[in-house]
Amino acid sequence: MRKIRIALTKGRLLEESIALFERAGIECESLRHPGRRLILPIADGEMEAVLAKAADVITYVENGVCDIGIVGKDTIMECATGLYEIMDLGFGRCRFAVAGPKERTLADGKYRRAATKYLTVAGNYFERKKMDVELIKIEGSVELAPLLDLSDVIVDIVETGSTLKANGLEVYETVAEISARLVVNVASLKLRKSEIDAFTRKIEAVLKA
Repeated sequence: MRKIRIALTKGRLLEESIALFERAGIECESLRHPGRRLILPIADGEMEAVLAKAADVITYVENGVCDIGIVGKDTIMECATGLYEIMDLGFGRCRFAVAGPKERTLADGKYRRAATKYLTVAGNYFERKKMDVELIKIEGSVELAPLLDLSDVIVDIVETGSTLKANGLEVYETVAEISARLVVNVASLKLRKSEIDAFTRKIEAVLKA
């Protein structure tokens, strides 16, 4: 049987994941100097880490080629269909929010179009609110949409709010709080429960300290 494999989101979440592992006594020197390698040994060779984009972390874990993953709640909400979310790791905090021009408020209920990169998240939100809103997919700077009168509001990830403020926009309402989460493949949690439990206990001990 192959080694337990964990998919890690590249970028800022990777740096914080490495710091968490080191505090938990999990060796991950290879992650500090990966070079061009995308699959690396960690935990003194007892585990393997896979470096991937956020959406791919979900794909690898759901399909069982990785047993565990660390990924943002935003990606889980947008992409995940079949995995276990077992732990909030507490870093990478931000939020999904509805935002728009300062002169308008969510309570006005007068907008009909929302621009977003996150069609699933936005669609579910407006459905819960029983609001009939046309969604417009934007891949780049979503803040441009209301400035160009393409949409009335946006649904996007907000961390500091500085980009919104610089463009005359403000948050109307928080859709969901976001942070990094530990996710596990459904079959792996049954077939390799003891190994996964040993790993998660180390992480839990650090988070509770």
